[in-house]
Amino acid sequence: MNIVLTGSLGYIGRPLTQKLVKKGHSVTVISSNPEREKEIESLGAKPAIGNMDDVDFLTTSFSGSDAVYCMIALEINFTDPENNASKLTEKAKIFANNYLEAIIKSGVKRVVYLSSIGADMKQGNGLIAIHHNAENILKKLPSDIGISFIRPAGFYKGLFNYIPGIKHYGTISANYGGDDIVLWVSNLDIADTIVEELESDTTDRKVLYVASEEIKCNELAGILGTAIGKPDLKWELISDEQQLNALISFGMQKSFAQNFTEMNASIHSGKFYENYYQNKPTLGQAKMKEFAVEFAEAYNKQ
Repeated sequence: MNIVLTGSLGYIGRPLTQKLVKKGHSVTVISSNPEREKEIESLGAKPAIGNMDDVDFLTTSFSGSDAVYCMIALEINFTDPENNASKLTEKAKIFANNYLEAIIKSGVKRVVYLSSIGADMKQGNGLIAIHHNAENILKKLPSDIGISFIRPAGFYKGLFNYIPGIKHYGTISANYGGDDIVLWVSNLDIADTIVEELESDTTDRKVLYVASEEIKCNELAGILGTAIGKPDLKWELISDEQQLNALISFGMQKSFAQNFTEMNASIHSGKFYENYYQNKPTLGQAKMKEFAVEFAEAYNKQ
């Protein structure tokens, strides 16, 4: 198959490219960074250097392909006072509409979009509203175009954000935690699901959740703590106000801090996961104890 991937060689793009090339597919990787060109070629894929703002570039890149993987990659500076969540949300809508136009013009009949758990929610999901909007935009595609919306749980790599807090305070803290059960996923399990959907010739509209681990926060803290030599590490549950103030004190622009606090509150209440449990997938193979080794390596480097 001729498959086009957006998102360059990021957290998901790299293993996704490797898996597709290994299976014998002809893979084109779109990147906005010319310096990625040689790296893409070294993986056995073809580079296409251009910008998501350019519908003509996207249309040309998508043309002749059997399937396209779309993701919204945004450069985010959470501490820039001139930046805010509303601007980011509007930028994401532009990208989603560009994908819509390019897919129709290019004649592609199979599309996979990287969405997120929580994208079913109209409110209370923070910045995940970006994916709620994008899904609704892409649902406007003609009925003969098959599209799979992939909704992964929280990325394992997101746990790296707690390393400074562990080093400084000796705990993990957020406005979800304690005995809350939280869902996490490996990029490898996400890539496996995307490969399967790209290879499918269905014209259905599908929503697929991807998760590797369902785990209580305190249990998770114990696994990570053991890996870094702090077996008594705890995950402290703090109030929404404490979370908001902490993020702002770390320099995060207020609108982003409000969005993260809102999303975390939905995780704590369980609303964030309601649709997941109604459409629960088989859990992936990459487990937290395996990730803990990678976490410890990152912890020891900081």
